[in-house]
Amino acid sequence: MGNLVGRDYEVKQLEMAMASDKSELVAVFGRRRVGKTYLIRQFFQGQILFELSGLHNATMHDQLENFQQKLSQKGFELKRPKSWLEAFVQLGKFINQQKGKSKKVIFIDEFPWLAGRRSKFLMAFENFWNSFASSRRDMVVVICGSAAAYMVKNVIRNRGGLYNRVTKRIRLLPFNLAETKQFLLSNGVSWSNYDVLQVYMALGGIPQYLEYLTVGESVPQAIDRLCFARDAPLATEFLDVFASLFDHPDRHTTIIRALAKSRKGLTRSEISAKSKIPSGGRLTRTLAELEESGFIEKYTAFGRVKKDALYFLSDEYALFYLKFIENQTSRESGTWLKQFNSQSYKSWSGFSFETVCLKHIQQIKAELGIAGVLSRSYGWSIKGEEKGAQIDLIIDRADNVVNLCEMKFYSGPYTIDKKENAEMRKKIGLFRSNSHPRKSIFFTMVTTFGVTPNPYSLEIVHSQVTMDCLFQ
Repeated sequence: MGNLVGRDYEVKQLEMAMASDKSELVAVFGRRRVGKTYLIRQFFQGQILFELSGLHNATMHDQLENFQQKLSQKGFELKRPKSWLEAFVQLGKFINQQKGKSKKVIFIDEFPWLAGRRSKFLMAFENFWNSFASSRRDMVVVICGSAAAYMVKNVIRNRGGLYNRVTKRIRLLPFNLAETKQFLLSNGVSWSNYDVLQVYMALGGIPQYLEYLTVGESVPQAIDRLCFARDAPLATEFLDVFASLFDHPDRHTTIIRALAKSRKGLTRSEISAKSKIPSGGRLTRTLAELEESGFIEKYTAFGRVKKDALYFLSDEYALFYLKFIENQTSRESGTWLKQFNSQSYKSWSGFSFETVCLKHIQQIKAELGIAGVLSRSYGWSIKGEEKGAQIDLIIDRADNVVNLCEMKFYSGPYTIDKKENAEMRKKIGLFRSNSHPRKSIFFTMVTTFGVTPNPYSLEIVHSQVTMDCLFQ
């Protein structure tokens, strides 16, 4: 199977596809650089009978010529097909020539790039699956695409020839913190949890970004080289990613920029106002595309209805890019080394740490000993009331308890002083008076290295977890 890190669920799904007594159609989707192609090639090492990858912005003529070349490399000589219907007929003839009862794996990568508007590729593929592949018992057809919105709309939720045909759906997400540390260790990069957390806050759990990290560098040195130095590989990645995923990326980046400025998240109506995108079908599609691609996440605010859900920017690299990389006027080594301890960095790190914690709620619950308790997670904020208040995470539990979680990123144990104690008690009071909970309220601190015990922390903190639990 090769050197795969994490991906336990995905591997199990692929193993089930290979072991089944029928043909399987596996759809794999996820944002660019997340490791979709690597997963498939590593799992099916030596078992892929035919592989085709779509060409970006290529004509139908070029795509069909590429198909012909790939099939010819397998010893199956043919003229360039005139249509995708003819191409899939040729692929069927090639498959029929193969002997043996073992599963025959067909891998079509960058599926959306093949499906140009006038190519009729999707229609031809539907026909290939329905009239040929599904009638057999020995095929695993894997289709893969970075344009997650296309894959969901046209494959997963297809209302035509592929309706309800996908047998395995794999949405590949970035690594979590535990997988990130495991991946770095497999590449010889042995960092502390604090260092891994810092690089995760800047780059996220995107395998290809993590692949750039090398032995012998500190985190600031690595980020400086990857994002700020001359010819830094991630200096323009933000623009490249959106341009490759979406036909009209300006709408998507406008929303991302609006969300990057809001720590508490934005409602749909607020996004519409800030982005100047009318609140109609276009906004709905754009938000859905960003959500399916893993750039944003949606949470229901405590005590609010579903239509008032808050959208958050959940992509760490996008947040880091917009805060620090985009406005750099020069590219030279040492740029980040002069900034990483600035007040701006401290402000960003607090925001980014919250984003990371929200992705690791299950780990936080496990550390609190409530993994088995039915619960729902929310955000909460209130305007006015002497500048208002915000609570980073609320865990509303079925055992008559609500955890109010405050998240703090700090280079050492976090100290609560008299002033902060008063602010935290104010938050609790505002939450109690405005949300009218009938449950017990536990105030929980989520920090990097814990909370310094003193009279102020002992008075208000009921429970605490450190960053180490996020790596479980």
